Amino acid sequence: TASLLTPEAALKAAQAALARCRKDGFQTGVAVVDRAGVVQVVLRDRYAGAHTVDMAIGKAGTSASFKQSTLSLAVETQPGKPMSGIRQLPRVIVAGGGLPIEAAGNLLGAIAVSGAPGGEADEACAKAGIKAIADDIEF
Repeated sequence: TASLLTPEAALKAAQAALARCRKDGFQTGVAVVDRAGVVQVVLRDRYAGAHTVDMAIGKAGTSASFKQSTLSLAVETQPGKPMSGIRQLPRVIVAGGGLPIEAAGNLLGAIAVSGAPGGEADEACAKAGIKAIADDIEF
């Protein structure tokens, strides 16, 4: 039977990512999607820009679909690279901040953050979210 990300684990990951960004001084939006890219949780800090919600959802969906970080996808799809056409697909966001959530080699979903200054900072917060649920999702 396929393992699924529980709403409780998704919420815990999103809260941890938001807390990490807030601790670092960033107001962000966070989204967690299931393995099919369907939204499970969205959180937006009080002063995060309105765009952060859609960006986080798009990054999380993109990460789940391509089963990789959106930071690495951003590098692989730069103009002139063989995979640059991916950037033209609808609902694909190739900007850093999205990470797949995996356990025992299975994709459970993805988490993404938007609103920190740059993809690396967004990704650091997303990593904190995954770290917070590592014990909950290992099986």
